[in-house]
Amino acid sequence: MPRSDHQAVWNRALDRLRATVTEQEYQTWLRCMEYSDSAGEVIVLTVPSAFHRDQVAQRFQPAIERELSELAAQSLKLSYVVANGAHPAPGAAAGPAAPAAGEPRHSSPAEAPRPAPRPAPQPARGPHGQLNPLYTFDRFVEGPNNTLPLNAALAVAKNPGRAYNPCLVYGGVGLGKTHLLQAIGNAVYRDLPDLKVVYVTVETFTNEFIQSIKEKTGHRFKNRYRSADVLLIDDIQFLQGKAETQQELFHTFNALYDAGKQMVFSSDRGVSKLTGLPDRLINRFERGLNTDVIPPDYETRVAIVQKKIEELGFLLEDSIIGLICRNIRTNVRQLESALTKLSAYRRLMGRTITLEIAQRQLQDFFSKPENLSISIDSIQRAVSDYFHITPADLKGKKRTKAIAFPRQVAMYLARSLTKFSTTEVGIEFGGRDHTTVMHACRRVTARLQDDAALENGLRKITNVIREQSVA
Repeated sequence: MPRSDHQAVWNRALDRLRATVTEQEYQTWLRCMEYSDSAGEVIVLTVPSAFHRDQVAQRFQPAIERELSELAAQSLKLSYVVANGAHPAPGAAAGPAAPAAGEPRHSSPAEAPRPAPRPAPQPARGPHGQLNPLYTFDRFVEGPNNTLPLNAALAVAKNPGRAYNPCLVYGGVGLGKTHLLQAIGNAVYRDLPDLKVVYVTVETFTNEFIQSIKEKTGHRFKNRYRSADVLLIDDIQFLQGKAETQQELFHTFNALYDAGKQMVFSSDRGVSKLTGLPDRLINRFERGLNTDVIPPDYETRVAIVQKKIEELGFLLEDSIIGLICRNIRTNVRQLESALTKLSAYRRLMGRTITLEIAQRQLQDFFSKPENLSISIDSIQRAVSDYFHITPADLKGKKRTKAIAFPRQVAMYLARSLTKFSTTEVGIEFGGRDHTTVMHACRRVTARLQDDAALENGLRKITNVIREQSVA
């Protein structure tokens, strides 16, 4: 097929692909690729960066090659040329494998036109001083709980300062917010070496600010953060009550935003629930994209466990993986900690991990046996019966006193009688935030100090729950 026909096939394939992906995926990954050349069964596309090449090869290459082959009525493969002259992607991304001995030899990527000569190699860069080199996009497991924040992070890494600025990722503990922030930093540091990347937690930002006041080095502090091309700040919920640090971040935000620099923040809750922050700072956090990471579903937890044990270099039976994923449901960090413990046991004890060993070694990660038969559903039924309301009221949106306080009692008992986390409890009460559960527990605990009737009522409800939950 002539090269001009190959280019026409690529253009038609691109139109068809647009109908099969989201508009954000199309604009971020597909639209900016251009037909470059072709030879035999290989079409060469120009991509803007090595990072872009790797992401396209991983996410879209099979679908692209299917469309191309169908439209051309022949098998077509892809090869890539990075716009700055880098070499084509290795392995499958570079094209079809060589034929086995005795098979007819067809055109291969080696026959494709060679890209421009590679520039003289530059000295290898060491890891970024503030970033964990293990926090990269290819080590982040995608699932329905994090697709939007992951795609947003990828877009930010590709076009810092232009895509979703500022970007705020929020969600409960151990769900991957820090991983996403640092993956952005690592990608920019690797693919855009001229840009200055600064990663910091709010605690460190605050401590450095206080130190600059003591040592009268405010100009150095301002220069460090206001000269950043990409500023990544973790845990902005800890800004609450720190008026001077809030003011400094406000001015830093304005300076970077006006200069078109990228900012990414993380928080354990949405902006609207960040109490103790001035409206002008809240307003700035809300200017760009706010996206949440929710607890992973069972299938995603399994994928996370499988990827982690592959990295740790050992295997687990499906029954053990199921045991872990059924009992650790809301915290990715706990999943990883549990697997690290099993890996250490296997290495130090020289024993294969069995189901019995896993149950024994991970008992601290799981609910206690006596609590396994108590469900949040049974707690909701007992509380609603006691207060003469319905379980649906406890999960609903009404905030009348007749419903709000029983709801707080049910949340308190769910935390007291089970090992479910505040995030898990919130999900069972109509998808409420974990901070709402924490507030409910504090409220009930405070009333118990001087309310004998409430204490007696909780005892009666608890007895009913335990009687109904006997295995």
